[in-house]
Amino acid sequence: MSSKAIKMIIPIALILILWFIPAPTGLTQNGWHFLAIFFAVVVGLILEPVPAALVGFTGICLVALLGLIGSPKDGIAWALSGFSNSVIWLIFAAFMFALGYKKTGLGKRVSLIMIRYMGKSSLGLGYAVAFSDLVLAPFMPSNTARSGGSVYPVAINIPHIFDSYPDKDPRKLGAYISWVAIATTCVTSSMFLTALAPNLLAVDLITKSTGHAISWVEWSSVMLPLMIPLFLLTPWLAYVVYPPTQKKSPEAPAWAKEELKTLGPVTFKEYLMGILATVALILWIFGKEFGVDATTVAISIVAIMVLTNVITWDDLISNKAAFDVLIWFSSLVAMASGLQKVGVLAWIGANTQTMLSGMAPTTLIISLLVLFFLLHYFFASVTAHVTALIPIFMAIAVNLLTPEQIVPFTIILAGSLGVMGIITPYGTGPSPIWYGAGYISQGKWWALGAIFGSLYLAVMILGAFIFI
Repeated sequence: MSSKAIKMIIPIALILILWFIPAPTGLTQNGWHFLAIFFAVVVGLILEPVPAALVGFTGICLVALLGLIGSPKDGIAWALSGFSNSVIWLIFAAFMFALGYKKTGLGKRVSLIMIRYMGKSSLGLGYAVAFSDLVLAPFMPSNTARSGGSVYPVAINIPHIFDSYPDKDPRKLGAYISWVAIATTCVTSSMFLTALAPNLLAVDLITKSTGHAISWVEWSSVMLPLMIPLFLLTPWLAYVVYPPTQKKSPEAPAWAKEELKTLGPVTFKEYLMGILATVALILWIFGKEFGVDATTVAISIVAIMVLTNVITWDDLISNKAAFDVLIWFSSLVAMASGLQKVGVLAWIGANTQTMLSGMAPTTLIISLLVLFFLLHYFFASVTAHVTALIPIFMAIAVNLLTPEQIVPFTIILAGSLGVMGIITPYGTGPSPIWYGAGYISQGKWWALGAIFGSLYLAVMILGAFIFI
């Protein structure tokens, strides 16, 4: 039997096994059956026997067909509810921003400019790679597109200048550049609400649990003070812990200068893309002052991008990654909301409140943050992590924390989604890309992941003491 067939059988077997087990005390049979399908969807997202979007889509179809939510009319209304979610469309629009950066060449130009002016030493090259990611992060919710699509094609050529290849002197420069790139994109993914699509998904699920929608400004007020020092520290720490043997790199700025000459002068479309991205960022930050919703801003900017030919309509409708995420996240939002509709979250909250009610609030908060972070070792997808754990952790937090503690706690909890991607070679979207470059062995990656992951988790815990 093929591995794909086994991966297909496991989620189905899980549903069948759980389906015929009597529902636990306090949970309806419908709720238990929904939970069985939910667990199967999470396992399917981890194993991926079929594309992840299809896993989620199949889950909502099965729930609707079996009538677990209610009448046929209620079932289909629930199944399609995720597609009307404004956060999902904000994510979709931001994918178009990423396409605009790539198509205009602005993303590549930013990376080359950083290398030209900061790349005279290996440490400087590390910071050039880091700042290339930082500049793009607020506008690109796919760290795969940002780090793997924009930074990687430029940065991976730098070690070749110094004759550093996966099978020849990888420690000379290539290993250092690879680690800095993945480590810093994890930090920037936590730094901005719009730097990682699962951040936005998590915030939407948190809103459903608490009734409070975390804004771009609220996220930044907590995460920027934590992430900026961590961002500045990361390339230097990698230089100390995993140093390149090549210390100077005078050839890199010269190479970047030649590459910029090849690109030619900044085009009108690059200027326009930069202006539109800046306007979007300003309105995301200050939109409430003008009565403008963040998603309205995003889709309006996308319309302008198409009308001004920054991207074409064909570019938009043929962007498989964006539509894949649209279907995927819409399905997962519906599945997560279903947990509340069938009473699963209320059941979890009631049971955990009994078990944890004697725990001191500080101990509870730290325990939840550490557990949420370490459980990522079992997930190959940040999105699967969000879908499986955010509703459960929120059911616990809402019942045991005070209203004043909930908002900063949820920001730090969701904010850890980016940095936790550092711990494994499969922990976040661009990890397989940088690991696949071949400069860092699997054993070394796990070791470095443990070191940097411990530091990143410590910063999140520190944030809990400061802000909660």
